[in-house]
Amino acid sequence: MHGEYKVPQGKLVVVDFEVEGDAFADFRLAGDFFLEPDEALAAIDGAVNGLSVETDATAIGRAITAALPAGTTMLGFSAESVAVAIRRALRRATSWRDYEWELVHARAVSPATHLALDEVLAIEVGAGRRKPTLRIWEWDTSAVVIGSFQSVRNEVDPDGAARFGYDVVRRISGGGAMMMEKGAVVTYSLYVPSELVQGMTFAESYAFLDSWVIDALRSLGVDASYQPLNDITSPTGKIGGAAQKRLAGGGILHHVTMSYDMDGEVMTQVLRIGREKISDKGIASAAKRVDPLKSQTGLPRAAIIERMEEVFTALTGAVRGDITADEYEQAEELVRTKFSTEEWLTRVP
Repeated sequence: MHGEYKVPQGKLVVVDFEVEGDAFADFRLAGDFFLEPDEALAAIDGAVNGLSVETDATAIGRAITAALPAGTTMLGFSAESVAVAIRRALRRATSWRDYEWELVHARAVSPATHLALDEVLAIEVGAGRRKPTLRIWEWDTSAVVIGSFQSVRNEVDPDGAARFGYDVVRRISGGGAMMMEKGAVVTYSLYVPSELVQGMTFAESYAFLDSWVIDALRSLGVDASYQPLNDITSPTGKIGGAAQKRLAGGGILHHVTMSYDMDGEVMTQVLRIGREKISDKGIASAAKRVDPLKSQTGLPRAAIIERMEEVFTALTGAVRGDITADEYEQAEELVRTKFSTEEWLTRVP
């Protein structure tokens, strides 16, 4: 069996092995990583040989770590990334280029319609009726988008939201509240088949699915990196956050919002940002946590999106697509029956 795993912001890990009975045999690790001392490579190979093929990634990583010679240095990869490559080989995981991709940058719609489209398109990809897709969002009004399990009254100041013209909507994925000012954020969704992240933990899949946007930001001069579990950040402040939902039909929704520009004072009046959360980040002001892309690049929002599209297309071979009339109809029905209802919004009051 053969498996490959490109470590986000790291190196390529390649594994080849046989399966004899229920155990790994003739295991061989390769890649463009850095490893010292030389005998550490044989130690890794020996640690995997003989393990049961049912061994999970965490246990494989522990076995490799325990076998490493004292003072081993691993650059561009880790014991855990070797384990991911192994599990992906066993589960016949796929890679970006194994699919035909669409890139959709459609007309502006309402916040509730965006959230409904996320559910519809993820289901369509899972069912095989739509190609895996990257969708760039455009907003027709500003909104606060709260996570699936957040309390409305704990997260949003209704008076501040009304005063500054923000709708309040709830998405199907977890995570925290995002203040989406029209024209001041860069939001995208990936709709992918579950096979693309086979063998990865949730944390690993977050970094993997956003590795391309880290590359795009770095090409624009932003010192971007991924901070587990779900933040895109830089030395000068947080840039954005990701959230994910895995649907029963096999489709995965992964979406990200990055700040392009922001008014920190408005944010503190629209969102209820608790003192505990602020102190946990080790800062005095919630507004200082974020450093928008406009200040880091000096570029128009459209230029940043254009670079993102270029990098994603180079990675996947994506072609331009659009949302179908049927998909819009399904989304509008979900807006009516779910995303615009008080029952959905206040399911966690």
